[in-house]
Amino acid sequence: MDASSHTTDAPGHGRLAHSGSDHPPIPRARIGVMLVNLGTPDATDYWSMRRYLNEFLSDRRVIDYSPFLWQPILQLIVLSKRPKSSGRAYAGIWNNERNESPLLTSTREQSEALAERLQALWGDQVLVDFCMRYGNPSTESRIRAMQAAGCERILFFPLYPQYAGATTATANDALFKTLMKLNWQPAVRTVPAYYDHPLYIEALANTVEEAYAGLDRRPDALVTSFHGLPKRYLVKKGDPYHCQCAGTARRLRERLGFPKEEVILTFQSRFGPEEWLTPYTVEHVARLAEAGKKHIAMMAPAFSSDCVETLEEINEEIKEAFEEAGGETFTYIPCLNARPDHVDMIETIVRTELAGWI
Repeated sequence: MDASSHTTDAPGHGRLAHSGSDHPPIPRARIGVMLVNLGTPDATDYWSMRRYLNEFLSDRRVIDYSPFLWQPILQLIVLSKRPKSSGRAYAGIWNNERNESPLLTSTREQSEALAERLQALWGDQVLVDFCMRYGNPSTESRIRAMQAAGCERILFFPLYPQYAGATTATANDALFKTLMKLNWQPAVRTVPAYYDHPLYIEALANTVEEAYAGLDRRPDALVTSFHGLPKRYLVKKGDPYHCQCAGTARRLRERLGFPKEEVILTFQSRFGPEEWLTPYTVEHVARLAEAGKKHIAMMAPAFSSDCVETLEEINEEIKEAFEEAGGETFTYIPCLNARPDHVDMIETIVRTELAGWI
């Protein structure tokens, strides 16, 4: 990294070379790495949940109905009831010690682990931080903080293994909207989907093998539950999400050496009346139990961190549906979170994407 364009005035600050003595001091040029996750409410009370859900469900990437039709429904119906039920769900998994959601805790731990590794490689030339697409810390606030700290180049890393317009694209949108407000824009790169990255598949396989090693008997099936999307997003908009989910499940099965029928692809978190990607997880696990598959394991490869959709929806609601249908053993395999092999993958991708910058 070439720092020759700056002269030192004070620790961490300087003037542009050949500038006059009256030129304002600027931070020494650095590179920023920003990890990005979906988001989290600030608390579990009604108004905190309402603010978060309003931001999330007003995103046209997530709900693409006409605002003239959707906003009255959202403001008058959805946001009058859903904050209470969602608040109860979050309260059941809340990290009370840190007074934050598990997603926020995990994303911070990933950021801190990555920062430690990059510090050992490049010292303070690289600054690592994290932000959320919805809620806090917001994308704009952390991008501005990076720029103020001297980051003239930023690698933006959405923690979504499979690309979808409602996840990866909207995270990038928040970045680009922030750039539109900046007079001195940093150069940016965005990390592409990594659904088939060998280290991602290896980390997923490690979690399965570790979970299976601790069980008294082998599960009849491994259910890979991905977050759902409306089917028309795939059919009419060409979203690659479904294909990439199937690719992840197939590569995981091949790595594990499991029979094809033993690894099952499903989709969860359906919202609204229209058809979403199928089969629906909550219905399919019940059918498995009714068909005699009484012992299953479940994982959520689309989530980089455990959150309300995994800790509450999968490990409580979906588990209950399986058991009510006659299922006997339900094993939830946690997300990758801040496991060392997951951080290995993140570090490897970051080092690849920073090529030519450092």
